[in-house]
Amino acid sequence: MKINLISDTVTLPCEGMKKAMITAELGDDVFKTDPTIVKLEAHAAEMFGMESALFCPSGTMTNQIAINLLTRPMDELICDENSHVFHYENAAYARHSGVGLYALKGKNGKLSPKLIESAIRPLTDWYPRSSLVVIENSCNKAGGTHYSLEEMKALSEYCREKGLAIHLDGARIFNVQVEENFSLSELGPLFDTVSICLSKGLGAPVGSLLLGKSQQIDEARRIRKAMGGGMRQSGILAAAGIFALENNIERLTQDHHHANLLKGALAKLGTVENIRDARTNIVMFDVRPPMNADLFTKSLEECGILCTAFGPNTVRMVTHKDISTEDIHYCVQKLEKIHW
Repeated sequence: MKINLISDTVTLPCEGMKKAMITAELGDDVFKTDPTIVKLEAHAAEMFGMESALFCPSGTMTNQIAINLLTRPMDELICDENSHVFHYENAAYARHSGVGLYALKGKNGKLSPKLIESAIRPLTDWYPRSSLVVIENSCNKAGGTHYSLEEMKALSEYCREKGLAIHLDGARIFNVQVEENFSLSELGPLFDTVSICLSKGLGAPVGSLLLGKSQQIDEARRIRKAMGGGMRQSGILAAAGIFALENNIERLTQDHHHANLLKGALAKLGTVENIRDARTNIVMFDVRPPMNADLFTKSLEECGILCTAFGPNTVRMVTHKDISTEDIHYCVQKLEKIHW
């Protein structure tokens, strides 16, 4: 028995999704003739109240295309120190766009207008030009914490007042949306560009979308090609994305419920502390010495429960659609019985 809580990226397509992929109508997306890609991009853009969308292989690519679109060489982007673009994209902002990065110590992975103000560079010959703010919602490395719609509105208004572009890394934005119950069509226009992921909580095997204005997405298509992201009969992947958007959003509340059950069990363990205060599908916590993250995860692995060390004393568990309530009850039982 293996219960995989390593990430929500480990999900597998259900039978309905596989059928949609097999029966998808295909063309050549490089020539804009794949009808399933066209349908997915139009559907996603409409959901978020944006003009256009572009399907890409990964969220790293959509984030990096956005950075390239919204900056020029020798600029600087501002983000939280926990951001995915800072930690997990191989400094691609420097390689592809020739920009620097100002990583701020936000509150649980979140920025505020006041904090952004502290990072805006004076206009001189020797400072990089502050041009772009990137926020991640929810914030993975901070343990799944998230911005409310009102907090995002405040950031958007501030950035526009200061002449800064703003990009949303919304890899798990659907988890936030079902938790906060806001309209996606109200969220989209707050940002210059939005990246959404289909292969995490929504369960598609591959793919992210970049959303923005039509002129921006036309240029994004050229950048995608330069990055090697132009695909041919990619409608087979887009069909999975359409199925995910139409069927797998509302069920994310179940993942959040499962995460809360895990937190409740962890809170009873004397060896666990600092369970992150998040309400989505990520459970992150620290373990007290002499216990460490490697020992903790190995103890669970012996019981068939897989999770990941996220630092010397930090552990992350992620719930998702392939984890059942019975699986969670098993995890809770084992957490209570292991001699920590």
